[in-house]
Amino acid sequence: MERPSLTELPDQAIEAMVAHARFCYPKEACGLLAGVQDDSGLSLRMVYALTNADDSSVAYTIEPTEHFRALQHAERNGWELIGAFHSHPSGAGYPSHLDVTRATEPGWAWCVVGLSDPLAPDIGVFTIENGQIRRTYPPS
Repeated sequence: MERPSLTELPDQAIEAMVAHARFCYPKEACGLLAGVQDDSGLSLRMVYALTNADDSSVAYTIEPTEHFRALQHAERNGWELIGAFHSHPSGAGYPSHLDVTRATEPGWAWCVVGLSDPLAPDIGVFTIENGQIRRTYPPS
């Protein structure tokens, strides 16, 4: 059975991702998303703002020890990792070619925080499978 898509982002989750993106600017911010799947779909429960091991403005790799700790925390709370987020410090909230090639977890929610206009961040959530991008948030 295919996992439902993440179609809603609580305001607190958006605020956390945008704050982390602004804090890391001009480098890419990154982190993980944890949630639960139930009869109503996929629900976000936690945003983990983590370290970009690449220390780059065009790429990210989640620091492995922090990734493992986030996974442990999620599991202790009965959640699972459902996706990742990162920022585009001078771009839109849409996956780049590099993002598509690095999207190796099928069914995950891939959230991009675009800061081309720092006062009005552009946020999108996508599924990326077999090189195909599908927007799940915000709804069209």
